[in-house]
Amino acid sequence: MKMSGKTILYVFLITLALLLLLISFGVLNTNFNKSIGNATNGEYINISEKCRLPSGESIDSWKEHLGHHSDLQECLKYFD
Repeated sequence: MKMSGKTILYVFLITLALLLLLISFGVLNTNFNKSIGNATNGEYINISEKCRLPSGESIDSWKEHLGHHSDLQECLKYFD
């Protein structure tokens, strides 16, 4: 069975649209944030107190802050 270019394109677009819908409604969970122990959204599972992200602080600025302290270098693993 030979598929035309238009058919392949339509199948691809429909599949892409379906995936986006499933992701947007939370049916598919994509974990683009690769933090260990889930250091975002206020959930600090297995993260010591000194490594926790302060409220109001962005992850990037917190990582920069941690990078300046030699005693906090191990905290960076939670925010990869």
